[in-house]
Amino acid sequence: MAGMTAEQAMFVNGMYIDAVKRESKATRDVIAAVPPNECEYKPDDCSKTAIELARHIAAAESRLLSIPIAGSFDPKGPSPLPESAKTPAEIAAWYEQSTVDTLSKLSKLTPEQLTKIVDFRGLFQMPAVMYLQFALHHSIHHRGQLSAYLRAMGGKVPAIYGESYDSAAAKKAAGG
Repeated sequence: MAGMTAEQAMFVNGMYIDAVKRESKATRDVIAAVPPNECEYKPDDCSKTAIELARHIAAAESRLLSIPIAGSFDPKGPSPLPESAKTPAEIAAWYEQSTVDTLSKLSKLTPEQLTKIVDFRGLFQMPAVMYLQFALHHSIHHRGQLSAYLRAMGGKVPAIYGESYDSAAAKKAAGG
């Protein structure tokens, strides 16, 4: 990856901007599907609560997607998600707007910004643009965790990759 060309970086950037745009809709819907009265649910003592996991997904994705913009990663920086976003609906709304804003900034980056090698906690160093892949995989992983919480909390699982049981049932009940 250290030898990534400008053309490769621009291609990867466009590819992952499109992927994040598509995936963010499902992520927003999963966060919004957390029943507001079940935010403290967690399947095990070592698990995050549903609201902690929702906050983690939104904040971590924002931070990871911002690495190419900042040209660095600051693990001690403040969370981009405001404390005022407390409910699943508020977190989902913030996440949606943050993603739109961040993707707009990412689309304007130069090849030099995208190919800059960025260190991640001393664990790995890679071109800044590759953190888009990292952000995407991180969010999909945690979105899967949160979607697995939903039915146990009495919630409905939204469509993620095609219809879910719950979205198909809602469509059928609506006469569709």
